[in-house]
Amino acid sequence: MYAVVRTGGKQVRMTPGSAVRVERLAGEVGDSVELDQVLLVGGEGEPRIGTPLVEGAKVRGTIKAQGRGPKLTIFKMKRRKGYRVKQGHRQDYTEIQVEGIEG
Repeated sequence: MYAVVRTGGKQVRMTPGSAVRVERLAGEVGDSVELDQVLLVGGEGEPRIGTPLVEGAKVRGTIKAQGRGPKLTIFKMKRRKGYRVKQGHRQDYTEIQVEGIEG
């Protein structure tokens, strides 16, 4: 069984027992999380597709880690103009251990 969930402006496929990194969610390590914006549930027979959400479907999990991704370097330059800008960015993430899919 699997579910496609909308979180952090992205769509993520989740299966029970898997660890998934999503955009940062509020909570501490060990807290339980319930994601209710389920777009699709499949795996057993015909998949259930929401319009836009599947009624009564939820994904339950536990926060496994809160962290930051690798550093990305953004460099802009215009030749012969003396224009150079260097900027860095690290994206926050939450790692979730998916425990189950309901609905």
